[in-house]
Amino acid sequence: MKMSGIISMAALALATPAIAREPATHPAVTNDPAPDAANPARMDAFVIPSGDGAMNAVMYVASGGGVHPTLLLLHGFPGNEQNLDLAQAARRAGWNVLTLHYRGSWGSPGIFSFTNAAEDAFNALLFLEEASTVAKYRIDTSAIVVAGHSMGGFMAAEAAAAEPRVAGLFLIDPWDPAQTVASLATPQGEAGWKAEVAGDLPPLSGASYESLTAEIKGDAQKFDLGRKLVGYGRRPLTIIGAERGIGAMARKVGADAQSANPNTRLMVWPTDHSFSDKRIALADALVRFLAGVAPTLR
Repeated sequence: MKMSGIISMAALALATPAIAREPATHPAVTNDPAPDAANPARMDAFVIPSGDGAMNAVMYVASGGGVHPTLLLLHGFPGNEQNLDLAQAARRAGWNVLTLHYRGSWGSPGIFSFTNAAEDAFNALLFLEEASTVAKYRIDTSAIVVAGHSMGGFMAAEAAAAEPRVAGLFLIDPWDPAQTVASLATPQGEAGWKAEVAGDLPPLSGASYESLTAEIKGDAQKFDLGRKLVGYGRRPLTIIGAERGIGAMARKVGADAQSANPNTRLMVWPTDHSFSDKRIALADALVRFLAGVAPTLR
Protein backbone atom coordinates (compact mmCIF):
# COMPACT_ATOMS: atom_id res chain seq x y z
CA MET A 1 0.00 0.00 0.00
CA LYS A 2 2.79 2.34 0.90
CA MET A 3 4.71 1.47 -2.29
CA SER A 4 1.62 1.80 -4.46
CA GLY A 5 0.99 5.22 -2.95
CA ILE A 6 4.53 6.28 -3.81
CA ILE A 7 4.09 4.97 -7.34
CA SER A 8 0.78 6.80 -7.68
CA MET A 9 2.34 10.05 -6.50
CA ALA A 10 5.22 9.62 -8.92
CA ALA A 11 2.81 8.97 -11.77
CA LEU A 12 0.84 12.08 -10.85
CA ALA A 13 4.01 14.13 -10.81
CA LEU A 14 4.91 12.88 -14.28
CA ALA A 15 1.41 13.57 -15.57
CA THR A 16 1.26 17.11 -14.18
CA PRO A 17 2.76 19.70 -16.54
CA ALA A 18 5.75 21.51 -15.09
CA ILE A 19 5.13 25.15 -14.24
CA ALA A 20 7.24 27.29 -16.56
CA ARG A 21 9.49 29.59 -14.58
CA GLU A 22 11.12 32.66 -16.06
CA PRO A 23 14.91 32.42 -15.73
CA ALA A 24 16.46 34.69 -13.11
CA THR A 25 18.35 36.59 -15.82
CA HIS A 26 17.56 36.71 -19.52
CA PRO A 27 20.05 34.53 -21.46
CA ALA A 28 20.98 37.45 -23.72
CA VAL A 29 22.41 39.25 -20.71
CA THR A 30 24.82 36.45 -19.79
CA ASN A 31 25.29 34.19 -22.84
CA ASP A 32 26.83 34.84 -26.24
CA PRO A 33 24.75 33.58 -29.18
CA ALA A 34 26.10 31.03 -31.61
CA PRO A 35 28.13 32.74 -34.37
CA ASP A 36 26.43 33.24 -37.71
CA ALA A 37 29.02 32.85 -40.47
CA ALA A 38 26.78 34.30 -43.18
CA ASN A 39 25.58 37.31 -41.17
CA PRO A 40 27.96 37.89 -38.24
CA ALA A 41 27.52 40.54 -35.59
CA ARG A 42 29.63 43.61 -36.25
CA MET A 43 30.11 47.26 -35.32
CA ASP A 44 29.97 50.13 -37.82
CA ALA A 45 31.17 53.67 -37.04
CA PHE A 46 29.99 56.65 -39.09
CA VAL A 47 28.78 60.24 -38.92
CA ILE A 48 25.13 61.35 -39.09
CA PRO A 49 24.62 64.95 -40.28
CA SER A 50 22.44 67.02 -37.96
CA GLY A 51 21.68 70.72 -38.21
CA ASP A 52 24.90 72.74 -38.41
CA GLY A 53 27.02 69.82 -37.26
CA ALA A 54 27.02 66.05 -37.06
CA MET A 55 26.84 63.13 -34.65
CA ASN A 56 29.63 60.60 -34.28
CA ALA A 57 27.68 57.35 -34.19
CA VAL A 58 28.11 53.60 -33.85
CA MET A 59 25.75 50.84 -34.96
CA TYR A 60 25.97 47.55 -33.12
CA VAL A 61 24.69 45.24 -35.84
CA ALA A 62 22.92 42.05 -34.77
CA SER A 63 23.87 38.71 -36.27
CA GLY A 64 21.51 36.61 -38.35
CA GLY A 65 19.62 37.04 -41.60
CA GLY A 66 16.29 38.72 -42.05
CA VAL A 67 15.15 42.01 -40.55
CA HIS A 68 16.05 43.12 -37.04
CA PRO A 69 14.27 45.25 -34.46
CA THR A 70 16.42 48.27 -33.65
CA LEU A 71 17.15 50.28 -30.51
CA LEU A 72 18.23 53.93 -30.40
CA LEU A 73 20.20 54.33 -27.15
CA LEU A 74 20.83 57.88 -25.94
CA HIS A 75 23.35 58.83 -23.26
CA GLY A 76 23.02 61.56 -20.67
CA PHE A 77 24.73 64.85 -19.85
CA PRO A 78 27.53 64.90 -20.76
CA GLY A 79 27.78 61.15 -21.46
CA ASN A 80 30.39 59.76 -19.10
CA GLU A 81 28.16 56.69 -18.71
CA GLN A 82 27.33 55.49 -22.22
CA ASN A 83 25.55 52.26 -21.19
CA LEU A 84 27.30 50.24 -23.87
CA ASP A 85 26.83 47.09 -21.79
CA LEU A 86 23.12 47.56 -22.47
CA ALA A 87 23.84 47.91 -26.19
CA GLN A 88 25.75 44.63 -26.19
CA ALA A 89 22.99 42.82 -24.30
CA ALA A 90 20.34 44.10 -26.70
CA ARG A 91 22.44 43.01 -29.68
CA ARG A 92 22.89 39.53 -28.21
CA ALA A 93 19.10 39.44 -28.02
CA GLY A 94 18.85 40.09 -31.76
CA TRP A 95 18.54 43.87 -31.86
CA ASN A 96 20.57 46.40 -33.82
CA VAL A 97 21.59 49.27 -31.52
CA LEU A 98 22.43 52.81 -32.62
CA THR A 99 24.44 54.92 -30.17
CA LEU A 100 25.75 58.43 -30.73
CA HIS A 101 27.34 61.57 -29.32
CA TYR A 102 25.21 64.68 -29.70
CA ARG A 103 26.46 67.66 -31.65
CA GLY A 104 29.20 69.45 -29.76
CA SER A 105 29.86 66.55 -27.38
CA TRP A 106 32.90 64.28 -27.23
CA GLY A 107 34.27 65.52 -30.55
CA SER A 108 31.07 65.53 -32.60
CA PRO A 109 31.10 68.62 -34.84
CA GLY A 110 28.86 71.52 -33.84
CA ILE A 111 27.61 73.33 -30.75
CA PHE A 112 26.11 71.52 -27.79
CA SER A 113 22.78 72.68 -26.41
CA PHE A 114 19.74 70.92 -25.03
CA THR A 115 17.73 72.07 -28.04
CA ASN A 116 20.35 70.71 -30.43
CA ALA A 117 20.50 67.41 -28.53
CA ALA A 118 16.74 67.03 -28.88
CA GLU A 119 17.00 67.68 -32.62
CA ASP A 120 19.86 65.19 -32.81
CA ALA A 121 17.77 62.46 -31.19
CA PHE A 122 14.95 63.03 -33.65
CA ASN A 123 17.36 63.15 -36.60
CA ALA A 124 18.81 59.83 -35.44
CA LEU A 125 15.30 58.36 -35.58
CA LEU A 126 14.84 59.69 -39.10
CA PHE A 127 18.20 58.16 -40.03
CA LEU A 128 16.96 54.75 -38.87
CA GLU A 129 13.91 55.11 -41.10
CA GLU A 130 15.80 56.13 -44.27
CA ALA A 131 15.53 53.55 -47.03
CA SER A 132 19.30 53.19 -47.39
CA THR A 133 19.77 52.65 -43.65
CA VAL A 134 16.90 50.17 -43.49
CA ALA A 135 18.41 48.17 -46.36
CA LYS A 136 21.98 48.24 -45.05
CA TYR A 137 21.13 47.18 -41.49
CA ARG A 138 18.00 45.14 -42.28
CA ILE A 139 15.88 47.22 -39.92
CA ASP A 140 12.34 46.21 -39.02
CA THR A 141 10.78 49.68 -39.01
CA SER A 142 7.75 48.39 -37.12
CA ALA A 143 10.00 47.58 -34.14
CA ILE A 144 12.10 50.66 -33.36
CA VAL A 145 12.49 51.46 -29.66
CA VAL A 146 14.14 54.48 -28.03
CA ALA A 147 15.93 54.30 -24.69
CA GLY A 148 17.68 57.07 -22.79
CA HIS A 149 19.56 57.63 -19.55
CA SER A 150 19.36 60.83 -17.51
CA MET A 151 19.29 63.77 -19.98
CA GLY A 152 19.05 61.14 -22.71
CA GLY A 153 15.77 60.08 -21.12
CA PHE A 154 14.31 63.49 -21.83
CA MET A 155 15.67 63.44 -25.38
CA ALA A 156 14.29 59.92 -25.91
CA ALA A 157 10.85 60.94 -24.69
CA GLU A 158 10.73 64.03 -26.90
CA ALA A 159 11.79 62.06 -29.98
CA ALA A 160 9.37 59.20 -29.30
CA ALA A 161 6.46 61.56 -28.64
CA ALA A 162 7.13 63.28 -31.97
CA GLU A 163 7.40 60.02 -33.94
CA PRO A 164 4.29 57.82 -33.66
CA ARG A 165 6.06 54.92 -35.38
CA VAL A 166 8.29 54.39 -32.33
CA ALA A 167 7.16 51.10 -30.80
CA GLY A 168 8.44 51.53 -27.25
CA LEU A 169 10.22 53.86 -24.83
CA PHE A 170 12.59 52.87 -21.99
CA LEU A 171 13.82 55.56 -19.61
CA ILE A 172 16.68 55.14 -17.12
CA ASP A 173 16.60 57.61 -14.19
CA PRO A 174 15.36 60.29 -16.59
CA TRP A 175 16.03 63.98 -16.10
CA ASP A 176 13.11 66.39 -16.03
CA PRO A 177 14.34 69.92 -16.82
CA ALA A 178 11.08 71.39 -15.51
CA GLN A 179 11.84 70.05 -12.02
CA THR A 180 15.37 71.42 -12.25
CA VAL A 181 13.98 74.85 -13.13
CA ALA A 182 11.65 74.67 -10.12
CA SER A 183 14.63 73.84 -7.88
CA LEU A 184 16.46 76.99 -9.01
CA ALA A 185 14.09 79.03 -6.85
CA THR A 186 16.12 77.98 -3.80
CA PRO A 187 19.79 78.83 -3.15
CA GLN A 188 20.55 75.16 -2.54
CA GLY A 189 18.94 74.10 -5.81
CA GLU A 190 20.76 76.77 -7.79
CA ALA A 191 24.11 75.86 -6.21
CA GLY A 192 23.57 72.17 -6.94
CA TRP A 193 22.70 72.79 -10.58
CA LYS A 194 25.65 75.16 -11.03
CA ALA A 195 28.05 72.58 -9.59
CA GLU A 196 26.64 69.82 -11.79
CA VAL A 197 26.93 71.86 -14.98
CA ALA A 198 30.47 72.99 -14.13
CA GLY A 199 31.59 69.39 -13.76
CA ASP A 200 29.98 68.31 -17.02
CA LEU A 201 31.13 71.09 -19.37
CA PRO A 202 34.66 69.85 -20.33
CA PRO A 203 33.59 67.42 -23.12
CA LEU A 204 31.04 69.90 -24.51
CA SER A 205 31.65 72.56 -27.13
CA GLY A 206 30.04 76.00 -27.13
CA ALA A 207 27.96 75.50 -23.98
CA SER A 208 28.06 77.39 -20.70
CA TYR A 209 26.15 77.42 -17.44
CA GLU A 210 24.39 80.58 -18.56
CA SER A 211 23.39 79.27 -22.00
CA LEU A 212 22.12 75.92 -20.74
CA THR A 213 20.20 77.43 -17.83
CA ALA A 214 18.61 80.06 -20.06
CA GLU A 215 17.40 77.30 -22.37
CA ILE A 216 15.49 75.33 -19.78
CA LYS A 217 14.15 78.47 -18.07
CA GLY A 218 13.08 80.05 -21.35
CA ASP A 219 10.60 77.43 -22.59
CA ALA A 220 8.79 75.69 -19.75
CA GLN A 221 6.48 73.66 -21.99
CA LYS A 222 9.23 72.35 -24.25
CA PHE A 223 11.40 71.21 -21.35
CA ASP A 224 8.69 69.42 -19.35
CA LEU A 225 9.27 65.67 -19.32
CA GLY A 226 5.87 64.86 -17.82
CA ARG A 227 4.19 66.71 -20.68
CA LYS A 228 6.31 64.79 -23.23
CA LEU A 229 5.28 61.45 -21.69
CA VAL A 230 1.61 62.35 -21.78
CA GLY A 231 2.10 63.26 -25.45
CA TYR A 232 3.75 59.90 -26.06
CA GLY A 233 0.33 58.28 -25.71
CA ARG A 234 -0.47 54.67 -24.89
CA ARG A 235 2.55 52.88 -26.33
CA PRO A 236 4.74 50.65 -24.12
CA LEU A 237 6.76 52.67 -21.60
CA THR A 238 9.08 51.61 -18.78
CA ILE A 239 10.70 54.07 -16.38
CA ILE A 240 13.35 52.90 -13.93
CA GLY A 241 14.52 55.48 -11.44
CA ALA A 242 17.39 55.41 -8.95
CA GLU A 243 16.85 56.22 -5.26
CA ARG A 244 20.36 57.65 -4.90
CA GLY A 245 20.09 59.44 -8.24
CA ILE A 246 17.11 61.45 -9.42
CA GLY A 247 14.47 58.86 -8.67
CA ALA A 248 12.17 61.54 -7.25
CA MET A 249 11.96 63.00 -10.76
CA ALA A 250 11.17 59.55 -12.15
CA ARG A 251 8.32 59.14 -9.67
CA LYS A 252 6.75 62.46 -10.62
CA VAL A 253 6.95 62.05 -14.38
CA GLY A 254 5.97 58.39 -14.04
CA ALA A 255 2.76 59.46 -12.30
CA ASP A 256 2.11 61.92 -15.15
CA ALA A 257 2.63 59.14 -17.69
CA GLN A 258 0.43 56.66 -15.81
CA SER A 259 -2.41 59.17 -15.78
CA ALA A 260 -2.55 58.97 -19.59
CA ASN A 261 -0.99 55.61 -20.43
CA PRO A 262 -2.00 52.27 -18.87
CA ASN A 263 1.04 50.70 -20.55
CA THR A 264 3.43 52.57 -18.24
CA ARG A 265 5.58 50.62 -15.81
CA LEU A 266 7.41 52.61 -13.12
CA MET A 267 10.11 51.27 -10.79
CA VAL A 268 12.60 53.04 -8.52
CA TRP A 269 15.58 50.92 -7.48
CA PRO A 270 17.94 51.35 -4.51
CA THR A 271 21.00 52.35 -6.54
CA ASP A 272 22.89 55.40 -7.79
CA HIS A 273 22.32 57.43 -10.92
CA SER A 274 24.70 55.24 -12.95
CA PHE A 275 23.13 52.00 -11.66
CA SER A 276 26.64 51.04 -10.60
CA ASP A 277 25.53 48.00 -8.61
CA LYS A 278 22.53 47.09 -10.79
CA ARG A 279 24.03 46.70 -14.27
CA ILE A 280 22.94 43.08 -14.76
CA ALA A 281 19.45 43.83 -13.46
CA LEU A 282 19.22 46.90 -15.71
CA ALA A 283 20.31 44.95 -18.80
CA ASP A 284 17.81 42.24 -17.91
CA ALA A 285 14.98 44.76 -17.54
CA LEU A 286 15.83 46.34 -20.90
CA VAL A 287 16.05 43.04 -22.78
CA ARG A 288 12.74 41.85 -21.31
CA PHE A 289 11.12 45.14 -22.30
CA LEU A 290 12.43 44.75 -25.83
CA ALA A 291 11.12 41.18 -25.95
CA GLY A 292 7.68 42.51 -25.06
CA VAL A 293 7.81 44.96 -27.96
CA ALA A 294 9.13 42.42 -30.48
CA PRO A 295 8.01 38.91 -29.38
CA THR A 296 10.05 37.29 -32.17
CA LEU A 297 13.14 38.15 -30.14
CA ARG A 298 15.40 35.12 -29.99
